[in-house]
Amino acid sequence: MKNLTLVKIGGNLIDDENQLLASLEAFAKIEGSKLLVHGGGKLASDLAKQLGVDSPMIDGRRITNAESLKVVSMVYAGLINKTIVAGLQALNQQAIGLCGADDNLILSEKRQHESIDYGYVGDVTEVNTEALSTYIEQDKVLVLSAITHDGKGQLLNTNADTVATELAIALRKKYQVKLIYSFEKAGVLINPDDDMTFLKSLDMNMYQEMKENGTINNGMLPKTENAFRAFNKGVDVTIGNLLRIAKDKYCGTQLIEC
Repeated sequence: MKNLTLVKIGGNLIDDENQLLASLEAFAKIEGSKLLVHGGGKLASDLAKQLGVDSPMIDGRRITNAESLKVVSMVYAGLINKTIVAGLQALNQQAIGLCGADDNLILSEKRQHESIDYGYVGDVTEVNTEALSTYIEQDKVLVLSAITHDGKGQLLNTNADTVATELAIALRKKYQVKLIYSFEKAGVLINPDDDMTFLKSLDMNMYQEMKENGTINNGMLPKTENAFRAFNKGVDVTIGNLLRIAKDKYCGTQLIEC
């Protein structure tokens, strides 16, 4: 089975131009088939604030009303996506920037919750593995933003960690997938304020304990939740910083069995 490396980047790696460039350089050096999923960093929130558009967060997940959907669609599928594509082209990578609506790659449904109205937030229902594998087999480097669609003309904002997870699980049927959640931290931290306290490995029992005592919170909640979902489906998962992982394969937090 052919190897596929799927990298999700977000956070300050996108906000900081130098860190983004360095991350793209590290990604470009990955050998073999690869795919990049990106979030939006703080740019969408900053732009929404400038435009007077309310964009609240709950447990690290964005509430997306009709106006904020316009902002995230423009920023994620537009500026950030094409900036990354241009950066990879400069590194001789045959990159194509798409979102979930393009080529019907990712179908989602509007999230239903008993007590919270998430607005135009999507939960992935189907991944078009045939279309994705066509690009991969042509040695194209897909750069995917986390904007998906419902198949009825409605765009939906979907958590980028979730998109990376669902892509990894779907593509696991065709490839041996390695999934890297890359952000500014070295990995899952025991002390959130000390980058040197990252765990080299994490199992479900440790994760549950860290979640209960509040060590893992906010934006790390959906990241680790998605990471274990992919891991439990047979995906090799690492949470950390791509720059460090590229220099030392033992960097980052590797998910393991209990």
